[in-house]
Amino acid sequence: MTFIDTHCHLDGEEFDQDRVEVMQRAREAGCKAIFLPAIDLPSSQRIVSLCQQYPDFLYPMIGLHPEEVHADWREQMAQIKSILPSPFTLHPSPFTVLAIGEVGLDFYWSREFEQEQLEAFEEQVRWSVEMQLPLMIHCRKAQNELVAILKRYAKELPGGVFHCFTGNEKEAEELLQFDKFVLGVGGVLTFKKSHLPETLPQTVPLDRIVLETDAPYMAPVPMRGQRNESAYISYVIQRMAEAYGISEDELTARTNENVARVFGVK
Repeated sequence: MTFIDTHCHLDGEEFDQDRVEVMQRAREAGCKAIFLPAIDLPSSQRIVSLCQQYPDFLYPMIGLHPEEVHADWREQMAQIKSILPSPFTLHPSPFTVLAIGEVGLDFYWSREFEQEQLEAFEEQVRWSVEMQLPLMIHCRKAQNELVAILKRYAKELPGGVFHCFTGNEKEAEELLQFDKFVLGVGGVLTFKKSHLPETLPQTVPLDRIVLETDAPYMAPVPMRGQRNESAYISYVIQRMAEAYGISEDELTARTNENVARVFGVK
């Protein structure tokens, strides 16, 4: 059984003391690739550097996270854009960016920069369309606004992931209308009060799901409360296979196929 962690903040300081060991444990658990989403300019730079050190295992995603959108968002995005390979730069970059992300909308804590978030997200959606790079989308308390923006580009979007899906049947159906997108599911699936074990099999076909950790956050049961890492996806796989009534091998084979379809990574 092998799997891919489509969302892990491995560049974070939480892994500074044992990053190599975390990657080794992931490999031992069956992880064959880890996708790293950026949240701002410094993390974009860190991720590119880290992925260049492990080119067949780590894959970079570049973007501005909605919670990092402030008054200077235009300046920061201009610098992030300069990291992206052609057609935005005169000189092609020596690396391949896997996706635009982690981008989206988040009005959970505040709407202070609501308009700036909307503009920043739409600009990065345009990057996705222009470069035909998939999107890694974060959305919290903003699905109506997010869907409205995506609908403007629906025919041109190359696809992507709605990261950390925790919604209900209606919300799943609304996101799945974008037929090249999949839902990213992680540790929340294992939480005692989660409704996902019932919601997913009823609403989401297996060809519309990918696995993720969001490490170091959202560790699954029985590791909840600890620092999350890619090796812990095994607990998510076990619970999801139970929910769909299939073997763990079949589940990982199907989700790996979805990753290959959306990102081109096998």
